[in-house]
Amino acid sequence: MRISVIGAGYLGATHAAALASWSHNVVGIDVDPARVAQLGAAVAPFHEPGFDELLRDGVRAGRLTFSTDLSAVSDADVHFLCVGTPQLDSGHGADLGALWQAVEALAPHLRRGALVVGKSTVPVGTASLVQERLDELVAPGHGVEVAWNPEFLREAHAVEDSLRPDRLVLGVASDAAEARLREVYAPVLRDGIRAVRTDLQTAELAKASANVMLASRISLVNMLAEVCEVADADIERLTEILGLDARIGSRYLSPGIGFGGGCLPKDLRAFASRAAELGVDSASELLGAVDSVNIHQRQRAVDLTVRLLDGHPRGRNVAVLGAAFKADSDDVRDSPALAVATSIARLGACVRVFDPQAARHLRDRIDLDTADSAESACAAAEVTLVLTEWPEFAQLDPATLGRVVARRVVVDGRLVLDPARWSRAGWQVHAFGRGETTPRAASRKAG
Repeated sequence: MRISVIGAGYLGATHAAALASWSHNVVGIDVDPARVAQLGAAVAPFHEPGFDELLRDGVRAGRLTFSTDLSAVSDADVHFLCVGTPQLDSGHGADLGALWQAVEALAPHLRRGALVVGKSTVPVGTASLVQERLDELVAPGHGVEVAWNPEFLREAHAVEDSLRPDRLVLGVASDAAEARLREVYAPVLRDGIRAVRTDLQTAELAKASANVMLASRISLVNMLAEVCEVADADIERLTEILGLDARIGSRYLSPGIGFGGGCLPKDLRAFASRAAELGVDSASELLGAVDSVNIHQRQRAVDLTVRLLDGHPRGRNVAVLGAAFKADSDDVRDSPALAVATSIARLGACVRVFDPQAARHLRDRIDLDTADSAESACAAAEVTLVLTEWPEFAQLDPATLGRVVARRVVVDGRLVLDPARWSRAGWQVHAFGRGETTPRAASRKAG
């Protein structure tokens, strides 16, 4: 099948490469010539495990091409809209400017009976508006139909989620549209992946609702962690107990400095904004609290660091391990780690950051120094913060790191360190929900 993917960002490029791996002929369209040239040369513009190989295989096989020229899509039967829908500058709602630009530009190139499939996360009701606009723009009788097929990609697992999704949502208004989408996804459907057919509105709500649920769960466990600290309880044992309840489960029950990235924060706020427009006022109150707890976690990390610096951060050396919003990604959009590092730097501290993939995005920052290793980031540091859950940070040797820091004080913002191991090496370890583990306390436990 000949397919176009409009928007070759993180979502679009990954989706295009996955489609090509299923032997479809795919053209990816983007307005950025540099990105198009990079992708066309089979060079990944972002870090995502497995994407380099998937991209290279599609390009080399001749099934995957990229262009800035929309006329290249004129022979496609299915068009996926994968443009970004970022948060509005006002902080409320989604910016659909790129989506409408894509619809307007695509319309003249749609052939008779084409299917336009939205994958971007949009406010409920958008798909119907897209259909109305295409009906106005496309010649009568061409039968162009709109469907919505939301993405559920997790950064650092996007290739796996594309090739082996846990479900497919087919938001369609006709049997013909469903049949076309089932043809697109035939390889995964043969593997037994469940496809749920629904209406356009429910499909639009699927991704945003999933992110609202996940964000709420993260904020809830972070609230529980704060209660544990005050009550001298253990959040790790508590979450272990909660996770054994089949109604709750163990996923997304790890406390820390909160969620971030390009999806959860903006989708949470856009959902609340749209719900308020629809008259569901309770959404703003509940989801506003979820958002507030999340931002509070970042401030808690800043406040703890200042306290560990005796209330005087100016001129003090602070090491930050992690800048990406999650491990196995170089994405720093709304990154809690970067927000904490920046806030501490604004208080006058000398902050040096190391991240295995994301540090290259910080080179133009004048408020942060970047390092090429964890050890160099920690040189002469009075407080060390672990803010992204990279596996290599959990494997760091606390004795080796202890020889380069000025003070053996660490804040484990993601609960990735073994507190007993670090304490035995002379470190004072602080973690949300666990409180403080001192060398003396660790020695008593070991004895």
